Amino acid sequence: MVIKTRITEMLGIKQPIIAAPMGPFYTKELAVAVSEAGGLGVLSHTNLFGKSSMEEMKKDMEYVIEHTDKPFGFNIRTARLQLDAPGLCRGIPRFIMDNPKLKEQCVYAITSAGSSKTLPHSKSYQKLKESGSNIKHFHVAPALWLADKCVASGVDGMVVTGGEGGGHQSYEKISSLVLLQQVMRRHPDIPVVACGGFASGEGLASALAIGAGAIAMGSRFIASKESEFHEKYKNIVPPAKASDTIWVTGVLGPIRLWQNNYSLHHGVVTSKDEKMALEAQITPQMAMEDQKHYEMTYDGDIEDGAVLLGQSIGVIDSIDTVQEIINEIVRDAEKRLREANSYII
Repeated sequence: MVIKTRITEMLGIKQPIIAAPMGPFYTKELAVAVSEAGGLGVLSHTNLFGKSSMEEMKKDMEYVIEHTDKPFGFNIRTARLQLDAPGLCRGIPRFIMDNPKLKEQCVYAITSAGSSKTLPHSKSYQKLKESGSNIKHFHVAPALWLADKCVASGVDGMVVTGGEGGGHQSYEKISSLVLLQQVMRRHPDIPVVACGGFASGEGLASALAIGAGAIAMGSRFIASKESEFHEKYKNIVPPAKASDTIWVTGVLGPIRLWQNNYSLHHGVVTSKDEKMALEAQITPQMAMEDQKHYEMTYDGDIEDGAVLLGQSIGVIDSIDTVQEIINEIVRDAEKRLREANSYII
């Protein structure tokens, strides 16, 4: 079973399924598993426990190419408050360029939660591209106006994510179904990955039918046997309902979290202007204090930690291997697409 799309051909992968970036958590084991299963594994932007995000990314990249010969990608969050982003955008392309195996396998750079210009404007990234690398730069677009900015900055593609998704969101709260239609009408020639609420074959089939070339999944891969997430974190997913998450304001902007003691006592701002005014009051100590809640989650504190999950948890009922997840989704998507094709006379 193989579904061939513009995205699979561009990235050299077997199936149109990509792991969503899930920083600040570690995802090197998950990235290897997804790539080995025919999808595209993605390394997260990780800076837990005071460690250097640069050194962690380098070590994770070395680990991936030691354990798979398949394509993979990496994420950099380029938000205003993500102070390590410029350094990563300079240093990681240089690191890739100096390792022939890494240069061959690392085909996908996904930036998010900030500017789509930070990475492509880096001279080291430009040199990497000029050196013959096949790396493609995608940026997360959670709103139509942000998709417009992505296209204007010359991205190779976009990850269009609706408000159902876990993690960082836009203030518009537009669903994936509506946002995908908007983007495909406005930018029909740009390669698009659909994200936010996708965890099944039905979801993949619907995204492909609208015009996307792949889906990206976070919550579904959290609930996999290979992911590095704590067992308590994983075990939230199978019995959960779609209504068990909540939209709140995180340090970098709006964010969707599982409802627990932390998220239910978290503030909500309603506009970017209000958020920027709030940012002016944030001290480094406050940012570090918020970071601790992610570290708590990584260690298994699912009550007071920040637990990133999307509404797709409502369609996930088991914890499976990554290979089983991808096989089932592709099989079910193929079935739905064949059924849909039979409607045409």
